[in-house]
Amino acid sequence: MKNRIAAILVTAVITAAMISGCGQTETQTGQTAPNEAEESADKAVEEAAAAEAVSEQTKTDTSSNTAATAKDSDPASKVADKSEMIEIEEVVEDGMVPVTGNQIKDGVYPVSVSSSSSMFRIESAQLTVQDGSMSAVMTMGGTGYLYLYMGTGEEAAAASEEDFIPYEETEEGTHTFTVPVEALDQGIACAAFSKKKEKWYDRTILFRADSLPADAFADGYLTTLEDLDLTDGSYTVEASLQGGSGRASIDSPAALTISNGNCTLTAAWSSPNYDYMIVDGEKYLPVNTEGNSVFEIPWSVFDAPVTVLADTTAMSQPHEIEYKIRLDSSTLQKAE
Repeated sequence: MKNRIAAILVTAVITAAMISGCGQTETQTGQTAPNEAEESADKAVEEAAAAEAVSEQTKTDTSSNTAATAKDSDPASKVADKSEMIEIEEVVEDGMVPVTGNQIKDGVYPVSVSSSSSMFRIESAQLTVQDGSMSAVMTMGGTGYLYLYMGTGEEAAAASEEDFIPYEETEEGTHTFTVPVEALDQGIACAAFSKKKEKWYDRTILFRADSLPADAFADGYLTTLEDLDLTDGSYTVEASLQGGSGRASIDSPAALTISNGNCTLTAAWSSPNYDYMIVDGEKYLPVNTEGNSVFEIPWSVFDAPVTVLADTTAMSQPHEIEYKIRLDSSTLQKAE
């Protein structure tokens, strides 16, 4: 638009110069008539300037239109109801206890995130902990959401645009959102504004504490083998298992063996169909050949769920299943 105005100005100046060189036209009263070429050029410039102003205003209106749409005078009209959403999944598991930032050492950690909706897929996330505060950069599995709001959809529709969290686009074209994290292992309300539907969708996300490495936690949060100061020998401890279909279990109390400062857990399954386990990236085979599967695996953390993998042959094809085992240090007893 600016180039167009410049071209009009140059044309007007050249035209005016050519006409003025030929002399001015006299009126019947002897006065000099206005130069018609100059008037025409001035008018064209004014029209072009007005057009440019309209164009710039249109750009401004377009850039703010989406945010204005997300914030509507009638909040209910901009919030998707349950009939517009697929089945909501529960992300908070029984026994979960919120983990706050002061319970984790400062640093940056990859963290797993559970979502209440398969339409709101979080491919990966990086958790940053600094002076007790936490935030996370979430890389999304799609590009269908323009804004997030930490709260409900109704709150988002009535909130100030300054409280919206816009996406950032990576070099690969994926979208990321940087969000505050109040606590791990706690459901967090997060409304997402759909680009296609132009509505807020209520989501719940959960950052999983058990996806962090054991050394990420502040001293005293986890109970370690060193904290227990156990002498060599055999022990029993109450063990709980989470994950899978919920039908499998391990024997509880479970057997522990302490030797030279190392701890070994005997995990005896309720099924004979597990052919290996993976703990801390290491693969372990059963120690028996008959009856239910039994494994001897290293152990170092108590009073918190520890993620393990167990491969089952009960399905049409072998399948690794993620489980979480938690040992309750308060129930430790010397084996008879």
